[in-house]
Amino acid sequence: MKDDRLLEMRVFRTVVEAGGFTAAANVLGASQPFISQVVTSLEQRLGVTLLHRSTRMHRLTSEGERYLVLCREVLDGLEAAEAQIRSSEPAGDLRISVPHAFGMDQIVPVLPGFCAAYPKLRVHVSLSDSNVNLIEDNFDVAIRMGRLQDSTLRSRKICDLQRVVVAAPSYLDAHGRPVTPQGLARHRCLLWEPPRDHLNHWPFLVNGKVEKLHVQGGLHSTDGTTLFQLCVAGMGIMRLAEHLAVPAIRRGQLVRLLPEYEAKDDTAIHAVYLPERQLVPRVRAFVDHVVEAFREPPWMKANRPS
Repeated sequence: MKDDRLLEMRVFRTVVEAGGFTAAANVLGASQPFISQVVTSLEQRLGVTLLHRSTRMHRLTSEGERYLVLCREVLDGLEAAEAQIRSSEPAGDLRISVPHAFGMDQIVPVLPGFCAAYPKLRVHVSLSDSNVNLIEDNFDVAIRMGRLQDSTLRSRKICDLQRVVVAAPSYLDAHGRPVTPQGLARHRCLLWEPPRDHLNHWPFLVNGKVEKLHVQGGLHSTDGTTLFQLCVAGMGIMRLAEHLAVPAIRRGQLVRLLPEYEAKDDTAIHAVYLPERQLVPRVRAFVDHVVEAFREPPWMKANRPS
């Protein structure tokens, strides 16, 4: 059953404090007819007139004056209750789902500092490349890479996500180096299984336009860490996230390919959580900690000249 009483209270109080329906509409970012309808519906439900209306002004009735006092008590109490929850120390169980490779490589290293800052938290980390259902699988927060699909979740961007084409020196010694995207047809590429097989369409910048190439290969996996290890072992060419690619290139384990054709990804890494949990201290503390940790991604810091 839909309950609009808090909405009605907020609208009524704003009409009184702002000085009219149009002013209240501007404050609340709503239309004037909507504001008027809310107040009318409120009066009909209560069976009293709260405001005497005229073309020039609005005046509270005695019932309206009493209701305004009650509105302020209820709404101020609600704000105080939420402020108390927001300001309380994070405690209890925090359940996090993270993609396997990014979790092991990037999230796990930031957990010691997070746990030290919030000793009353019990942190449960699940590493999986599957998109978990936060409600059904009982998670507070999930880290998602790429485009977000579920618009019902709240999200905060952690950092940009860029992938680059790489191969091990041993693979290039044995099979040669592709000089154009079309040359990948003669090479073995490492591929994702469904539901991430859309990542097997590699974007390239050709003549100023982005073109997607569906690559082929004999090795497939649902796990990013497995594909990365196969790539380092010289088993094929891969389009790999920078957090793994950049350090491996620096170590000499991988070589960046086709940089002149590289297309910039318009995707990112996000923390997602349920709308009703956005103010829960344990969720807010973790998301804030991760966002701050990746304000400048660690793999890019190592590239910066000292």
